Amino acid sequence: MEQLLAAVDLGSNSFRLSIGRVEQHNGHAQIYAVDRLNESVRLASGMSADKRIHPEAVERAVSVLKRFHERIAGFHPNRVRAVATNTFRVAKNRQALLEAAENALGFPIEVISGYEEARLIFSGISNELPPSPNRRLMIDIGGGSTEVIIGKGFQPMLLSSLSMGCVSYTDRFFPDGTITEVRMQKAILAARNELEGIAKQYRKTGWQEAYGSSGTAKGIIAILQATEMSKKGITLEGMEQLKAKLVRDRTVKVSELPDIKPHRAPVLAAGLAIMIAVFQELKIKLMLPGEGALRVGVLYDLLGRDSERDKREETVIQLSKRYHLDIKQATRVKTAALTLFDQLALANNQENQELRRSLGWAASLHEVGLSIAHSDYHRHTAYVLENADMPGFSKDDQILLAFLTRGHQSKLTKLPSFDAEPTHWQALLCLRLAVMLMRRREDLEELPLHLQNTTEKLLIHTNNDWLAARPLSEFALRTEQQQWERTGLLSVKLKTTK
Repeated sequence: MEQLLAAVDLGSNSFRLSIGRVEQHNGHAQIYAVDRLNESVRLASGMSADKRIHPEAVERAVSVLKRFHERIAGFHPNRVRAVATNTFRVAKNRQALLEAAENALGFPIEVISGYEEARLIFSGISNELPPSPNRRLMIDIGGGSTEVIIGKGFQPMLLSSLSMGCVSYTDRFFPDGTITEVRMQKAILAARNELEGIAKQYRKTGWQEAYGSSGTAKGIIAILQATEMSKKGITLEGMEQLKAKLVRDRTVKVSELPDIKPHRAPVLAAGLAIMIAVFQELKIKLMLPGEGALRVGVLYDLLGRDSERDKREETVIQLSKRYHLDIKQATRVKTAALTLFDQLALANNQENQELRRSLGWAASLHEVGLSIAHSDYHRHTAYVLENADMPGFSKDDQILLAFLTRGHQSKLTKLPSFDAEPTHWQALLCLRLAVMLMRRREDLEELPLHLQNTTEKLLIHTNNDWLAARPLSEFALRTEQQQWERTGLLSVKLKTTK
């Protein structure tokens, strides 16, 4: 059976589904598109002033995702990755929106950071372009954010996500659809203001090729070339001609703009204003179309996870180096924590497999905060892991890592639970016990503890003689049992044998 992967991109303007077939060539995997769905949802335009998505917009999203579900029903969960971008990041009613979306799609949805979105966009475009030794600039204007990336080969060098998009700028500058010179100039100046903070660094780094990957970029290219305002790609001169026509017409006349897709007409003026600002601030001369973008980047990231080249593993290694962690100690704690977790004999499903991976990463990184201060280092660790740019990790991934690392030595009564599942608390117990056992920072031939997961409680089995010879460990274990008893989160009992 051929190997198929599916990526779902929940953007602020459009939802996209891409299905790719994996083929191996000379030891290298390549993904070929076999099916694509692209539907306009305009989720960002359904956001009120208080950052809440209107019920009508939620209904549109749910309706589209139900159709996506029909296409990917039967896919193994490990073969599907769904990511949500800017509107999900900023919506105040995100949780309700996320639950409705996941129920409709039938698969988990990750809300990714702007930095992670930019990384995946770069990966997607790079994998669809011929190899080149040149530095490449990539621009993706979405509905609620714009990603600006410079990279070489498959390695990004500069990544930025700016709070401006074709839907949000349409609502802000063209709410009734009327296009005037004053409105266009206001939109361009607002976008240039957003770009000002990164422009100097990007111009200094430099690039030899520029690509636009979003629907906005492709729409502008199609119009410029069909109307002969540009012979190739996007140029500032061509965009100025298009802007002049929109201002003269005071609206987007679809009949007079060949190759424009009807659903892009309402956001064309805003997208054009942002692209003009990008060209002006970064001094771009020519921009070519870039295929793939976020959805293809998600597919290749998914392929990496499936082939044990998980980007998250690389990120953990890089963080370990950056914060000068004691790798031997991290390995001791990780090995012990995973051994204890396996003893719980939880159901072998995707959720628990992913939780096991998260536990391992939390164990590897639990001492990150020591580089800041020894006092309350677990809090420093949690803050870094929740807020740092961590390629490959979704925001929910990072929140779970923060939960586990903050709780590995603190009082349980002071630990925010973030609606933790029972299995999350069990994983936390494994990490707490592992850190306690490795306090001497020495290798152990075998663990002196064994966990038993019964229907009523978790039993911590240990040898009476071992415990009697180690008063500090005995005190720590009995204190641990008391902490869990006070919270009522887990029923934990220490059981000794001769």
